[in-house]
Amino acid sequence: MAEYVIPAPRIADKPGLADLPKILAAAPHRMMFFAGASAVLLSMLWWACFLGAGYFGHAFPAAPVPAGWAHAVLTQYGMLPLFIFGFLLTVFPRWMGQPALTKRHYVPVFAGMFGGYLLAHIGLLDLKPLLIVGLAMMCAGWIYALTALGGILLRNGAKDRHALSCYVALLLGVCGLAAFLAFVLGAPPQLATVAIKLGTFGLLLPVYFTVGHRMIPFFSASVLGAGYRPFKPSWSLPLLWALLLGHLVLELTHNLDWLWLTDTSLALLFLRHWLAWQPWKCMRPGLLAALYLAFAWLPVAFALFAVQSLILHFSGEFVLGRAPVHALTIGFFGSMLVAMVTRVTQGHSGRPLQMGAIPWLTFALLQLVALTRIYSEVATNMALWQVIAAFGWLIAFTPWVLRSLWIYLTPRIDRQPG
Repeated sequence: MAEYVIPAPRIADKPGLADLPKILAAAPHRMMFFAGASAVLLSMLWWACFLGAGYFGHAFPAAPVPAGWAHAVLTQYGMLPLFIFGFLLTVFPRWMGQPALTKRHYVPVFAGMFGGYLLAHIGLLDLKPLLIVGLAMMCAGWIYALTALGGILLRNGAKDRHALSCYVALLLGVCGLAAFLAFVLGAPPQLATVAIKLGTFGLLLPVYFTVGHRMIPFFSASVLGAGYRPFKPSWSLPLLWALLLGHLVLELTHNLDWLWLTDTSLALLFLRHWLAWQPWKCMRPGLLAALYLAFAWLPVAFALFAVQSLILHFSGEFVLGRAPVHALTIGFFGSMLVAMVTRVTQGHSGRPLQMGAIPWLTFALLQLVALTRIYSEVATNMALWQVIAAFGWLIAFTPWVLRSLWIYLTPRIDRQPG
């Protein structure tokens, strides 16, 4: 398949401040990953300060909506989609053999989504009008991205199943974001719940699994060669969507004690793929190993969901609290973010495909953060452990974010475009 690149403007060997916009806009992943890396710290900085102020008795501006809901929505619809759109705006044309998108396709996405994300976070400091404007800008940027990606998909005749799966998830995502905006504008609070559940099980999980289903076997085959048989069955994505839609129906109808029906199946589905990809053969190089270690959180998370539901079904007790959710969001989403974004960043900046000390440090610390947040649900002093987990996220991610931001703001080291 021919690979298309975006012509890059000529930039001096030692770029100055005037060159930074050109460098940042040289490729969609560079611009959107810059926004996402910034959001990784900003999202948790606000949340950690909110939790810390509440626990230690300090004053902190009250959010105009329930803070926990705002945390869930702005991480799921603000922070992580910045990376998702950066990746998909880059690979959609390549997956379907079409010319790369140009700046007019992705710069408005960056402006709408990242600009809106920043305004929404300022709005959480008891400034509701800014929260509304920020969410509206995020919706506008999202719709613009859907238009650009949708054009590629239409020209392909929607034949690429991975692209189609991702696009459906993005459609559900904009519906969820719009539902939360409607809630902020005065609609019933049930719409906020719909938004949060759609973000987890209708947007993020389908995109993460779909990309993993395509890319993890590809990366493994690239390393292991002809002796490795990639496992990418055609039934995986339809089964995933059927089970996730079943999970969503049970969640939104408050039948949590029956979630074990879908979640046991999901745990087995994810475990089946992880084993079929033969992780024991893929522990070298580190970038590949990190993908497998991150994916291992997925069957674990849904095993916890299933156990939670079974206990609730037979005893009426919700003993694990939000431990399964955070095994999924911090354990899987967070770890896979570090693994996948590091790989893309290394390759698209002309650097060796190596994990490196800083990404490994962040990855290892993030495992501790996930375990800490899971433990907080059963700890006697839950609030303290939640504060520790929130600040732990900041400590874990800071070196990785700073390194990543430097890469996105400097030219490729091989002087190639992009």
